[in-house]
Amino acid sequence: MISMILNLLWVVLGGLPMALAWWLAALICAITIVGLPWARSCWVVGCFSLWPFGSEAVSRRQLRGRGDLGTGSLGALGNVIWFLVAGWWLALGHLSSALACFVTIIGIPFGIQHIKLALIALAPVGMTVVKSRN
Repeated sequence: MISMILNLLWVVLGGLPMALAWWLAALICAITIVGLPWARSCWVVGCFSLWPFGSEAVSRRQLRGRGDLGTGSLGALGNVIWFLVAGWWLALGHLSSALACFVTIIGIPFGIQHIKLALIALAPVGMTVVKSRN
């Protein structure tokens, strides 16, 4: 119940613009064909960015106990390319949103979520979103 209230406040108080930025990145990646490997990651993180409370991003290697294409050396190369092309500006958007949230005491939980999302924005390949165990 608490996570639903926090998610509704999140969307109303600024979570929507960052989710739209992630979905725009997904659209651009899909249109360019070359960016298709990143398009799904952008979409998943965009959905997570819209409704973050009650979920968490984890490494697929940690979740499944084995590696795959996105968690190996190709995934690392994909994350480097991602960072250079789009990751830094999405992370910057989350960091500026976090600073705006930290101005008020009520916004601190939202600022913490933005910091987490900024870290994910730097290297989303090989990550997946799961429901929190809490």
